[in-house]
Amino acid sequence: MRATARLVARADRHGRTTLAELRGESPLLLRQVPASDGGVTVYVVGGAAGPLAGDDLRLEIEVDQGARVRVHTVAASIALPGRPGAVSRMLVRASVSEQAVLHWLPEQLVAAAGCAHVADAQVDVAAGGTLHWRDELICGRHGEQPGDVEINTWVDLAGRPLLRQSLAVGPNAPGWAGPAVLAGAPATGSLLVVDPTRPPEPPAVWPTHARLPLAGGPATLWSATAPDAHTLRRYLEPDTRTAELLGVRPESGRGDCADG
Repeated sequence: MRATARLVARADRHGRTTLAELRGESPLLLRQVPASDGGVTVYVVGGAAGPLAGDDLRLEIEVDQGARVRVHTVAASIALPGRPGAVSRMLVRASVSEQAVLHWLPEQLVAAAGCAHVADAQVDVAAGGTLHWRDELICGRHGEQPGDVEINTWVDLAGRPLLRQSLAVGPNAPGWAGPAVLAGAPATGSLLVVDPTRPPEPPAVWPTHARLPLAGGPATLWSATAPDAHTLRRYLEPDTRTAELLGVRPESGRGDCADG
């Protein structure tokens, strides 16, 4: 199955965000819901199971100057096996203009046994733009080993590289469950916050998550592993300081080892 969806948001002369374009194809159906902050909230509604191996899905998001957009999904995405040798692909391309805001906060991606899936994200953020970008991966459904999933995230800020991140799990990714990668954790994810109004935070490392200030801009990357999806989400809520939430302190002597 091939499907494309597109979202274009603009600010009117009163500063309210309007959607100049909102269209999709099953299984990428876009639905706007009411928002109270002058921005817009859009949900991606899966119109079919999957992604199934062989699917090619593309989503484009354009947030013009002064516009504010939050994008969620109504449920987790489950990458499923399809025809032998086929790979499913999901590409998200987003652009965030000056003084614009994009919060990309989907539910988790679940790598079901036997799947072969590649998720790519390419994001351009202008100087003065704000971005919250969250990725969460669950390695297999309950009681099963995951299939093969590769997640690639590229983010540029003001025309310069800010983040290049890639993760591969599954039987064709040697060492993915070892101590250098997930150390056996079934859930992992990251939250990138680019916000010129947010005070800088120092690097910090906890046993299963870390706060990493990035060079090249007002940006911080939170990375985490967890025993389940619920715990992972606690680590990666964009508006919650993890240390305050958990009542813990970073490991002493390690707070300066996470340098972006």
